[in-house]
Amino acid sequence: MRSMTMTSRIFRTSRIFRTSRTPRPAKTSLCLVSCLLVSSLLAAWSPEELSGKPTKTLPIEGTVFEVAGHTAFLMLPTTRDAAKPTPWVWYAPTLPRLPGPEEKWMFDRFLAAGIAIAGVDVGESYGSPKGRGVYEALHRELVEKRGLAKKACLLARSRGGLMLYSWAAEHPEQVACIVGIYPVCDLRSYPGVARACGAYEMSAAQLTTSLDKHNPIERLESLARLRVPIFHLHGDRDRVVPLEKNSAEVAKRYRKLGGPIILRVVKGKGHDMWAGWFQSRELVEFVVRHAAGKRG
Repeated sequence: MRSMTMTSRIFRTSRIFRTSRTPRPAKTSLCLVSCLLVSSLLAAWSPEELSGKPTKTLPIEGTVFEVAGHTAFLMLPTTRDAAKPTPWVWYAPTLPRLPGPEEKWMFDRFLAAGIAIAGVDVGESYGSPKGRGVYEALHRELVEKRGLAKKACLLARSRGGLMLYSWAAEHPEQVACIVGIYPVCDLRSYPGVARACGAYEMSAAQLTTSLDKHNPIERLESLARLRVPIFHLHGDRDRVVPLEKNSAEVAKRYRKLGGPIILRVVKGKGHDMWAGWFQSRELVEFVVRHAAGKRG
C-alpha cells in the first residue's frame, strides 16, 4: 500500500509538469525541476519503503516483517541454543513509536539472558477479536517458523494490557507469565466503552452487555486455573489508568481465584515516564525466571 501511494505521488508530480501550458522555451527547465523533485522524493525514502516492505524504528536492532497485513518485529539474542525453542517476551502495545527508547534497558537484559522480544502493531484495537486474531497469527509465525517457544512472557505497558490479557485469557496454556507496567485491565476505565466499541464493531450498549466476554478483569479464571504468575507495577497517583480499577482489581480477583500475583504499588507516581517503570530489576528477574520455566 505504501509503495502504491508513493508511485501515485511521483506520477502526479510528473504530470503537473507534463501538462503545463508554459511556453516552449521554459519546458526544458521545467523538466529538470520535475526530475529534481522526483529524485528528492526517492532519496527521502529508504529502500524498504520504496519496495513496500514494512518498516519500524526499534530501540534495538531487530527484524521487521509483516503478519496478517500488520507490521511486526522480532529481536533475537546473539546466542541461541539451536536444540531448544527460544524463550521470548511479547511486548504490547506495538504502535508507531512503541516500543520506545525507554524500554532499551529492559530489552538489553532480556536479550543478554537469551530471551527474544517480539510484538505486532494491531493499532487501537483495545483487545478486540480482530486484534486477537492478528495476535494468534503472530504466535503461529514465531513458534512454527522462527523457532520461538510455545509459551511467551507477556509484557503489557499501559493499554497493551487490553490486548495481551484478552489474548492470554483464550490461550492460557501458551503464557509463561504476565508482567505489567501500569497496564489497562478494564475497558470501562480506559478508553471507555463508548470509545472502544468501534474497534469491537459494536454499539456502546452491545459492548457493555458483553463485557464478560471481552473485559480482562472478567476473564481471569482460565489463567488462575493454570496458576499463570503475574507481576504488576502501578502508581497510586495514576489518573489515566487508575490503580484501583485496574491492577488493584486484578490482584483482588486473581487472588480470590487462587492465582499467584505480585502487585508493587509505587507511591507518588502516575502514568508517566519515570525511569523506575522501565528499569525495574524485580520485573526483569521475574521475566527471566519464568522464561526459563521456573516457578515461584
